[in-house]
Amino acid sequence: MKLKPIKTEQDYMQALERLEKVFDAKKGSKEGDELEILSILIEKYEEENFPVDLPDPIEAIKFRLEQLNYDQNDLAEIIGLKSRASEILNRKRKLSLGIIRKLNTKLHIPSEVLIQAY
Repeated sequence: MKLKPIKTEQDYMQALERLEKVFDAKKGSKEGDELEILSILIEKYEEENFPVDLPDPIEAIKFRLEQLNYDQNDLAEIIGLKSRASEILNRKRKLSLGIIRKLNTKLHIPSEVLIQAY
């Protein structure tokens, strides 16, 4: 396949078909290089044409707590007060910069998720 920028849906579909054919190519081979470049082109096209919104900050916190098998008491230990944890989870208190930093550090939730308006 001649590599070129992906500009149309047809280009995208052709690139995906070619990607399937060279998917198991060995790194460093001609097909391996093609696979790497195709992956970059496809990723760029998808980012521009199929953007994924960031999750809601509170839902992200709840999801991460669930992943770690944590509950509201664990969140309270991270941010300092049980009442504050409850207020945050019930959307009665906004996330402060200090709390965002703690959640980012302790729960590894990206700060760009936490700083969004909700």
